[in-house]
Amino acid sequence: MQEPTVVDDPPRAAPPGRMPSGPVAAPGSPRGRGRSGRERLTVIEGSRRHWALRALAVVVVVAVLLQASQAQAFRVGQFTNVFIIAIAIVGLNLVTGHTGLLSIGHSAFFGLGAYTTGVLVARYDAAPMTTIPVAVVLSFALGLLVGLPSLRIKGLYLALVTLAVGVSFPEIIRRAEELTGGAAGLVVRSASLAPPAWTGLGRAQRGIWMFWVSAAVLLLVMWLSRNLVRSRFGLGMRATRDHEIAAAASGVRVARTKILAFGVSGAITGLAGSLFTMYIGALSPDGSFTLLKSIELVTGLVLGGIATQLGPLIGAAAVVFLPQLTGSLSTGPLSGVVFGVVLITIVFVMPEGIAGRIGLWVRRRVAVVPADRPRPAGDAPPASTPAPPPHSNTHNRWEDQ
Repeated sequence: MQEPTVVDDPPRAAPPGRMPSGPVAAPGSPRGRGRSGRERLTVIEGSRRHWALRALAVVVVVAVLLQASQAQAFRVGQFTNVFIIAIAIVGLNLVTGHTGLLSIGHSAFFGLGAYTTGVLVARYDAAPMTTIPVAVVLSFALGLLVGLPSLRIKGLYLALVTLAVGVSFPEIIRRAEELTGGAAGLVVRSASLAPPAWTGLGRAQRGIWMFWVSAAVLLLVMWLSRNLVRSRFGLGMRATRDHEIAAAASGVRVARTKILAFGVSGAITGLAGSLFTMYIGALSPDGSFTLLKSIELVTGLVLGGIATQLGPLIGAAAVVFLPQLTGSLSTGPLSGVVFGVVLITIVFVMPEGIAGRIGLWVRRRVAVVPADRPRPAGDAPPASTPAPPPHSNTHNRWEDQ
């Protein structure tokens, strides 16, 4: 009788962009190369090389901010506007990018935070910085209310609900004329928005003060957002986005996740609105709180990259500087056409966004692996006989019959 033949299944390849589950190959071996065939730099989390790269990133960020703060006053104001819009896009990214809930009404959160600071400073002589917690709490509460319909509806129907909130906000501001100034708007005196005395800056230097405040808040919000996404709650957000039924079956409280995601998103967007009041000093319901602001935030999110870390900053820079760039290339209505063509081109060429495409390029050249994963070893198996993964299907197939 012929002896049974033992057949080994070929080792399964790791998905693109993910490190293989087996030992990490030494630099120079085929398993240490990217898809393009180039060698990838392997960095272990927590190693000296990893901390050195982090320190280099911090130095680069500080150097860029110092260089930007020395620009002309008009350019510094543009950078401040980019930072504020980026903060609002970070909030939108949490609920749309990481939780999968489409919102077109974030201009209401932005406007609520802005008018909260404006009313408290103009009507009650409050210090501008002390109004930020109030604006964040009120925007968080509004976010919870807006998130309630997400328990029953989703997709375009939820987008229509958020659209209704964004469209109705300017009308509510016009109705509350005694408090908000109505259609005439609300003007905050520049003396009330002057930098604090301990900074040593005068009233004429409010622009540079707001530049550094907005930059610091943006860095803090991006760091908190990164930690939130990597936390247990962040895993629930992403599970809800990918497959709501599977997430609920796995123990994720989907209802609480959706509502809290809307609340946190609204709080961050309201924070951006509060800084906007300190920066601009004049509010109008028909100015920066209409549906166009919501479209601007969504556009920045898509251009920068949905569910990416640097996408909000890159998208905010795009929506601020691209119209000026296209306007310099053409005049009149043609500039709007050129702007639209540029947007379509970017979305067509880079559907994952600018930050998403940069992330793909970096991951092909640098691989950051967890500290608990084996370090590169010199005795790695050769390319011709790769080691099977831990969960190999090697067995005698006759035994299954």
